[in-house]
Amino acid sequence: MVHDALAATNAVVTLDVALPSVIWGWIITMNMWAKSIGTGIIFVAFYMLKKYPNEAGFIRLPTAIISFIFINMFLLFTVIDLHQMFRFWHIFFHPNFTSAITVGAWMATLFMGLLMGLLYASFIKKDTALFDKILLPTVILAVPVTLYTAGLMAQSTARELWQMPTESVQMILAATLSGSAVMLLIANKLPYEARRDLGLVLAFSGSAAFIIYMAELVFGPMKAEEVAVTLEAIKGHGEYTSMFWIGQVLGFILPTVLVILSVTNRTEGLLKLAAVSALVGLWITKHVWLVIPQLLNLS
Repeated sequence: MVHDALAATNAVVTLDVALPSVIWGWIITMNMWAKSIGTGIIFVAFYMLKKYPNEAGFIRLPTAIISFIFINMFLLFTVIDLHQMFRFWHIFFHPNFTSAITVGAWMATLFMGLLMGLLYASFIKKDTALFDKILLPTVILAVPVTLYTAGLMAQSTARELWQMPTESVQMILAATLSGSAVMLLIANKLPYEARRDLGLVLAFSGSAAFIIYMAELVFGPMKAEEVAVTLEAIKGHGEYTSMFWIGQVLGFILPTVLVILSVTNRTEGLLKLAAVSALVGLWITKHVWLVIPQLLNLS
């Protein structure tokens, strides 16, 4: 609503109003979750092919297919969330590179091009050497593609809970967690040692992410009053308390315990259970952490 217009400068002053509801909801959660899988499986595949080049050769095509599908999901939910979704082409023809979403869109598009190269090399050309040449730049570009969402959240300067350093680490951990989980579900032919390593990557990622969330929960309120008010939504009898702890248990605690039990007892079946739990819990955790800062009115 226009409140006043200053004739001397043609400046328009608008009324500040409180946001009526949560703006970034489950669509953005799906965006982040799909992106984590799409980039994470590339990280994990690169690690597997370097450490187990002979045993893990068969993962090339499945990796390319899964990453292609989930990055397309990520892009789809990105476009759906745009208020003028049919104007998304403006990002490419009228780019503003001070915006994280513009930078992310360009990087994701380049990433898609490399994924198409991986599909060509593994499915049509069946050239493992070409695949491995394309894989390295794909892994390198997967890092900023993974981190871009942290930059987008950090640009929301009124949301004190979303800080670039912390969110960047959580995005990387989400990628390695989900990438190792998906690889455990699809790569049954891998030897026990390789599957054990995937389990250890999953457990480390989950335990590290859990420690960071707990640090924010305990020490965050000491940083800013806004963080203290925001975190009340997941403390005590907050409206997202149950959902937050369900996400922490399913996403991080239970998978870590299951991996430890699996490695100790050499029980590979527990690794699949840990993988499914991690993927479900990661979605829940990401959703809660996305929503709770938006519960605080900005005006």
